[in-house]
Amino acid sequence: MKISVVTTLYKSKFFLDEFIAGIQIALKQIKCLDYELVFVNDGSPDDSLQHLLERKKEIPQIKVLDLSRNFGHHYAIQVGLEYASGDYVFLIDNDLETPPSVLIDFYKEITNDRSLDVVYGYQEIRKGNFVEKCTGSIFWVLINKLSDTKIPHNILTERLMTKQYVESLLHLQDANVFLGGMMHWVGFNQKGLPIKKGQRKGESTYSLKSRAELMLQAITSFSGKPLEWLFYFGLSISFFSTLFIIFLIMQKVIHQDEVQLGWTSIVAINVLILGVISTFLGIIGIYIYKIFRQVQGRPNSIIKKIYD
Repeated sequence: MKISVVTTLYKSKFFLDEFIAGIQIALKQIKCLDYELVFVNDGSPDDSLQHLLERKKEIPQIKVLDLSRNFGHHYAIQVGLEYASGDYVFLIDNDLETPPSVLIDFYKEITNDRSLDVVYGYQEIRKGNFVEKCTGSIFWVLINKLSDTKIPHNILTERLMTKQYVESLLHLQDANVFLGGMMHWVGFNQKGLPIKKGQRKGESTYSLKSRAELMLQAITSFSGKPLEWLFYFGLSISFFSTLFIIFLIMQKVIHQDEVQLGWTSIVAINVLILGVISTFLGIIGIYIYKIFRQVQGRPNSIIKKIYD
């Protein structure tokens, strides 16, 4: 039984030694002698790659995929999954927020119940401050309200998957990758285990902007409901605007010169209409851009060199 451990590199040097030691201990405890540690260097600006290559001299199971630039966390994960050759694939971030020892619980669960294809981690209570907890909760509520694919709240990157499941996941060939949605869209028998996630040592590489972009990617990749809402919102505005115009005409007919149809109200209505149209065009433009990316057929990432 071979296990492939897949993780990504981005400003990871500080965590690497402790992560490698932790994952080796976990693999030893489940009596796994045949394994590979697949690291995907996602254009890390520090010397994580050089440090890992030094460690590879003493640990031949380390495999490194060096991407040509930074493509993003989910795209780097996709590359690692494509390269993994194990019967089981364990996906984990190496920042130690989730301890590598969770592999032990995942492995016990998936081997005790042979019907399972995936065991994934989730947070019962989100870590972080008030703002982080609130934004995280809003994200999962929004994506589940807007999408036909229901995704468990507060899921983590960490999961143990069968090779068959990983191959089915990679067949999707999405240019706009949101792995959280894709992993549940493909189906199969999946089970979640509660994991207590710790605080990262050092600054997170996921900025507020990155989180907002991820939310936009998630919603527009798995839902067409924003376009439906635009249609109904446009109908509502048209309906109420028609009523308002009828009201103004009746007022003018009844009160005649007493009613002045002021310049201010006309300007306000025009500005409102301009704002609505701009919003509509923006949302439609996002979907058109996603179609454009999909039909371009460009690879989601490029491997510069493989250290095997």
